Amino acid sequence: MPTKNHGRMAQDMKRELIAVIDGMKDPRITGGLLTVTRLDVTPDLDVARVYVSVLGREGGAAPVVKALNQSSGHVRTEISRRMHIRKAPRFQFIVDDGAAYAAHINEVLKDLGGAQGPEK
Repeated sequence: MPTKNHGRMAQDMKRELIAVIDGMKDPRITGGLLTVTRLDVTPDLDVARVYVSVLGREGGAAPVVKALNQSSGHVRTEISRRMHIRKAPRFQFIVDDGAAYAAHINEVLKDLGGAQGPEK
């Protein structure tokens, strides 16, 4: 598959994946802010690694990712149906701590800026 079409398919798949996840009614997934940060698909469309960021959950991201991995069969079926493709990839959901790390860095920088006082 050419890389141009491969990239377009990955973006379309990410958009449909977000719609499928938003439509799920599993209480382990709903609540908090769940963001699909990146979707990497192998060239043979066998495996898709989905990086998700979860903010605002008491238990953290681990239970949400576990629930998403358990429902990956449903997600695969829905993606196949919505995109009209014969073979949808197996989805592996992985925690992406980039957003949480950025929020932590912002807090540290804010604390450092407040301790030094305003500069003029």
